[in-house]
Amino acid sequence: MAITNRINFRNFRGDFLGGLTAAVVALPMALAFGIASGAGASAGLWGAILVGFFAALFGGTPSLISEPTGPMTVIITAVIIETTASDSQNGLAMAFTVVMLAGLFQIAFGLLKLGRYITMLPYNVISGFMTGIGVILIFMQIAPFLGQATPDGGVIGVIRELPTLITQARPQETALGLLTIAILFLYPKSLKKVMPPQLVALVIGTVVSMTLLSNSDIRTIATIGKITPGLPQLQLPTFSPNNLRLIFVNAMVLAMVGSIDCLLTCLVSDSLTRTEHKSNKELIAQGVANLITGLFGGIAGSGATTATVVNIQAGGRTALSGISRALILLVVVLWAAPLTSGIPLAVLAGIVLKVGVDIIDWGFLQRVHKISWKAAGIVYSVVLLTVFVDLMVAVVVGVFIANILTIARLDELQSQQSVKAITTGDDQIVLNQEEKEVLDAANGRVLLFHLNGPMIFGVAKAISREHNAIANYDVLIVDLSEVPVLGVTSALAIENAIEEAAEATREVVIIGANQRVKSRLEKLGLAKIIPADHWMDDRLLALKTGLNIVQQKINTFNPHNYRE
Repeated sequence: MAITNRINFRNFRGDFLGGLTAAVVALPMALAFGIASGAGASAGLWGAILVGFFAALFGGTPSLISEPTGPMTVIITAVIIETTASDSQNGLAMAFTVVMLAGLFQIAFGLLKLGRYITMLPYNVISGFMTGIGVILIFMQIAPFLGQATPDGGVIGVIRELPTLITQARPQETALGLLTIAILFLYPKSLKKVMPPQLVALVIGTVVSMTLLSNSDIRTIATIGKITPGLPQLQLPTFSPNNLRLIFVNAMVLAMVGSIDCLLTCLVSDSLTRTEHKSNKELIAQGVANLITGLFGGIAGSGATTATVVNIQAGGRTALSGISRALILLVVVLWAAPLTSGIPLAVLAGIVLKVGVDIIDWGFLQRVHKISWKAAGIVYSVVLLTVFVDLMVAVVVGVFIANILTIARLDELQSQQSVKAITTGDDQIVLNQEEKEVLDAANGRVLLFHLNGPMIFGVAKAISREHNAIANYDVLIVDLSEVPVLGVTSALAIENAIEEAAEATREVVIIGANQRVKSRLEKLGLAKIIPADHWMDDRLLALKTGLNIVQQKINTFNPHNYRE
């Protein structure tokens, strides 16, 4: 496997145009996400440059564009708030340490080849998770949208202070925010390929604030401020034993969210370019990119869907598009950074608020209750947990509930199809003519217990239920010839059925058990109950043996062997 991504110059024009277009889209988003995170506009720009460059250089998805995204911004914002509260002096440095550690976790995910499993989540969980992130982004932008500082306490803090935020809204900045939202929502689709709406909103909002609102106080308290040109300073890892757990947990959350976000975007890229990404290589590249980004004070990033789609539509097909985009942004930061100082925060808040609206899975939310109320319950539960509790708690709880419901449904279907207890040669299972004749000749005194497929734990109840449904028989034949795997719980259920038969002085025959299944039953001690000659491989022979045992009991005239 090549270390670097697929880079060639055969599509240079398309890749350069794709990179240029993606850079134009990235600039306002990087500034907006940097400000929204609390790390500053410069951190957003360097995150866009470093994550974009190294993820493109080493990645496994040629046309993918990586940069700070909405989900990653939500996480890094919470991290900065938490680390700053823990250590006001070193909080921001600790947040960058979290980014570095998250990069190491992503590298580990790739080396352990976990890429194919990370996105194996039920769609209703992913939908609820992304919708919750969108809601968080919207709420966290309300205060700057209204020209005020975001209150402490996350979404709950914003809801608590919402009446105050509204009554104390600054008209000039609120007007700029509304202007931004109007441009983003009303922007003609035909112009999006010419100029991205985010950049248009950024330019118009800034021009309006510097001209029509130049006599107001908006430029003194609500703009980005000066961004010093030049390279970023090195951020060494900063932590102490007291906050090590805080850093570790947040890094794991950031790594997981970044991996899910990125690999979902990779699937979008695959569908547009008809290629197939290398998920594990992409995770390693994302990890390297975030590790380097954290070292230089940039906010974490992952694969960005909007930028990737824009890149592909403009002609980007290889990693050269992502690399050229990063280099274009580098030129902007090194030489044109002072030009961004007058951008109003309300405009950036409007841009991020629109991102939050777009992240919400409106299409699925409108239909999910028609598909299944259980699925709808999972979606809304994950949304509420994401917004009001914790992102990873939301994912874990959602996956757990979804898997439990799925397992219950599969167990129900497997139980109906895989466990049959018969005493006559009917059509419940496939028997040849001779087998049917032998079973019918036993006159109901031979119970053929046929199991089919993997015997997972949920089938245990069906085994007990089917066995208990038939009380009068002389010989129990357990057919395991079509059972590849026998779970512990199902093995114990079979053991109970066999022990009950043995206690009632009934004969037991086991047929068709493969070596693994037989070994498990023997370890339960069934070899002491079932004679060696009653472990068979042929069902017809087992049925004939059962019929002989029945006939012998009839001939010995033991009244207890007859039906009551």
